[in-house]
Amino acid sequence: MTIRILMASAAVLTLGACDGGGGANENIATDTIAIDDGNNMAMNDMAMNDMAPAAGVPASGQDYAAMAAASDLYEIEGARLAMEKSENADIDALAEMIVTDHEKSTTDLKTALGQAQPPITVTPEMNAEQQANMEALRAADAAMFDRTYLQQQVMAHQRALDMARGYAQSGEVPALQQHATSVVGPIQRHLDRARQLLEQAPQ
Repeated sequence: MTIRILMASAAVLTLGACDGGGGANENIATDTIAIDDGNNMAMNDMAMNDMAPAAGVPASGQDYAAMAAASDLYEIEGARLAMEKSENADIDALAEMIVTDHEKSTTDLKTALGQAQPPITVTPEMNAEQQANMEALRAADAAMFDRTYLQQQVMAHQRALDMARGYAQSGEVPALQQHATSVVGPIQRHLDRARQLLEQAPQ
């Protein structure tokens, strides 16, 4: 089935898929994988590797927190859907790891927000792009679900990795810098595994 990919210039998700509120919403409707018809895939693995997302660093602690919170929510909901719909044991294992790590990221983010001076408050909410990705996953049939999910995960985690690394290096809120530093490792593990499984996925 044809897949439409719209690329975002801003990073999606820390661990804590990958965009969130605040300034992140200026780049919505971009990393969306939406299902248009029943013909074929518009993107293959090689093309995906060529479409490296642009690195982006949140402009403020509020922006980072909103993006991280939205990204955690998106990753957790997507992974739970994968555990329901996928019949691939490896994808189930990846999804379980993502849920565990992103739930920890969410808990740690709440702690970091309370340590910020002044404290920062964020309401986790997926942006339009992430919502569209979720709709694409819900609409995907059994034959296309695994590849659609993995493509989304590679895109989201690469952007999340860029965002977390960038904020860890140059963020202005120490507690959130520490959070960004702590999620780099899990994001990298998710990205590496999603890429590996995508390479193995049937065309």
